[in-house]
Amino acid sequence: MQYVSNRELGNTEYDQFREFLEHQCGIVLGENKLYLVKSRLAPLMNQFNIDSLSELVKKSMQFSERALRSAVLDAMTTNETLWFRDVYPFELLKNRIFPDFKDLKRPLRIWSAASSSGQEAYSIGMSFLEYKSKNPGHLTQGLDIVGTDISNKVLEQSKKAEYDGLALARGLTPERQKRFFEPADDKKMRVKAEVTKMVSFRHLNLLDSYTLLGKFDIVFCRNVLIYFSPENKKKILTQIRSSLQPHGYLMLGASESISGLNEDFEMIRCNPGILYRRKT
Repeated sequence: MQYVSNRELGNTEYDQFREFLEHQCGIVLGENKLYLVKSRLAPLMNQFNIDSLSELVKKSMQFSERALRSAVLDAMTTNETLWFRDVYPFELLKNRIFPDFKDLKRPLRIWSAASSSGQEAYSIGMSFLEYKSKNPGHLTQGLDIVGTDISNKVLEQSKKAEYDGLALARGLTPERQKRFFEPADDKKMRVKAEVTKMVSFRHLNLLDSYTLLGKFDIVFCRNVLIYFSPENKKKILTQIRSSLQPHGYLMLGASESISGLNEDFEMIRCNPGILYRRKT
């Protein structure tokens, strides 16, 4: 019998957990990601008073252990993010995409899929206000941003819109910190209401239906698809296509593509970056 220390996980148990994680939320862990499971789940041992990582993983896969299962999925699906990630997507918003919708007679709708702790959704809102300051007659009906994530923990953080100094240092210029933030409690800074009023957050598993979200003009689904199997990736992209208005835009991560769905999307090469637009 293989001995498993209190902070280790056997290969068989790891393989079982990989299958469980993919079934629950679609995320595919590689064979060499055991270290990631250890680093993310080890802190939960004290929280749930469990002596071994092996026991924690086994219990998390039991239907009756709902609180533990939720905490494990939160830990495994939460990814670090930053403000204005990669810069160019937000420049494309201001220089190309927003002008396309300048005469829209309703609020422009943008979906930030897998929004994590909110930085992407709020960065979109800040970009909109920067655009409006230079083009006050455009998009007069405003902006509606919906952020979704599978993790309830990060959704609560997003809704608070409060960030510490370390989080603020990841991608925010001093000028944007001054313009869009105000002091909060516990030495944190809070995103101002002029931004947060445009943004709402909802729980969503990307493998589930998107119908209740409604239709969008722009979808940000960046650095998410790399975690899914090819089958689930295609399923997600097909559902996103159905969620987009005709000629609506899709923004993927720099290393991601629509992979075989060329009949659904037109690829637009920008400098830098690539946009995808739904075909009618």
